[in-house]
Amino acid sequence: MGLREKDVTSAIINCHTRALNNCLSSDVVIVGAGPSGLVAGSILAKKGYRITMFEKRLAPGGGIWGGGMGFKFIMVQEEAIEIVKDFGIPYERHDTSGLYAIDAIAFASGLIFGAVRSGVQIFNLVTVEDLVVRQGRVAGVVINNTFVHMNHFPIDPLTIEARAVVDATGHDHDVVRIFSQKNDVELNTPTGKPVGERSLFAESAEEAVVTNTKEVYPGLYVCGMSTAAVYGGYRMGPIFGGMLLSGKRLSMLLEEALGS
Repeated sequence: MGLREKDVTSAIINCHTRALNNCLSSDVVIVGAGPSGLVAGSILAKKGYRITMFEKRLAPGGGIWGGGMGFKFIMVQEEAIEIVKDFGIPYERHDTSGLYAIDAIAFASGLIFGAVRSGVQIFNLVTVEDLVVRQGRVAGVVINNTFVHMNHFPIDPLTIEARAVVDATGHDHDVVRIFSQKNDVELNTPTGKPVGERSLFAESAEEAVVTNTKEVYPGLYVCGMSTAAVYGGYRMGPIFGGMLLSGKRLSMLLEEALGS
């Protein structure tokens, strides 16, 4: 069939370049491909918004894959099970306490595929190392190859414009942390700076992760576990209902802010 190695390489380069070029001006850039970001991106992409997601690791999915201590199941509360259904992810009612058991592998892969199928462009092995700021508003992200970033190579980054940027990087809250450290700005937090994550208290954490999904600086939003680090919430362990509902709330906030 005349297969040439250079044709394979050329096709990969052309397809990747086309995909990245189409994202240079995005409606929303979501940093981190965990559950809350995947839910928000999927909902918004279905409504026609151009959503770009950057994941610094090889595999999207955030902290889902390992379940609880390597046991391959996670839990979701009844309040969030409709979101699980929307993604077509299998689940089973565990008991009468309102908990639903979901295979962590099915959960992670289902959210990722659902987001991609909805139109979210996910780029892995890309680190967001800074933000673009114009006239007191976040206007995009500064990106580099993860291995460049890890090895501190002196290689300049590229930039992506966005109408809104989301820190969905989890416990590390990379985007808000770097932005706060590098700029003399006051965040929409009790202290004006990231408050810091507190120890585990699942019930409080699940409520707070939804409540604290909000705009922390003009054009910059937080969702998922980033909210705990930024607003001083507790962590919750391997229960993910709040993460899903955080993504849903984020999609509503962004749709209201961006309009059509």
